[in-house]
Amino acid sequence: MTRQTVIAHAPATPLDDMDSIVATYEQRIFRFHLVSIRDRDVAQTLTQDTFIRAWSARSSFRGDCSMLTWLMRIALNLVRDHTRTDRFRFWKRVSDTAVDVSDISSYVPHRDSSLESRLIASEQMTLVWQSVTELSERQRSVFLLRFLEELELSEIASITGLPISTVKTHLYRALATIRARHNASLKDSL
Repeated sequence: MTRQTVIAHAPATPLDDMDSIVATYEQRIFRFHLVSIRDRDVAQTLTQDTFIRAWSARSSFRGDCSMLTWLMRIALNLVRDHTRTDRFRFWKRVSDTAVDVSDISSYVPHRDSSLESRLIASEQMTLVWQSVTELSERQRSVFLLRFLEELELSEIASITGLPISTVKTHLYRALATIRARHNASLKDSL
């Protein structure tokens, strides 16, 4: 058997067509990075790094989870690595955020809503996103994976490497914290 015959008979893997994988998942991975890091340039870099790591580790993909779950795990690990560095801590102290929460919240209300409804929705979204940024790293990651990426708890457990019960606990605590801050803000405004 020649080398070309062996290559031709090698089993196809889901990672053989990296262009289609990037086209399919790039926006979701970028959105996760952007909301986690809140810096567009860093989010783009981490998104590229996610796909570079996926390509480099393609032989380790066993197919026991979905491609999205595997890529999200790589993305989450990159966010964790990035937030552990002194450089990140320095820039976090220097600048609150590179992406204004009001930019994100302005897309939530329906365009046919009244101006008052859009303003209220925008203020509420701003409050929620401010609360999300104040969560612990694990709570924030679980919250974002569940509500931004709309992943199932089992997928989040696979991505984070946490048991489902721990994922549920982090999600419950994150929601309780956000609700408490939201309710306190509503009482203050009355």
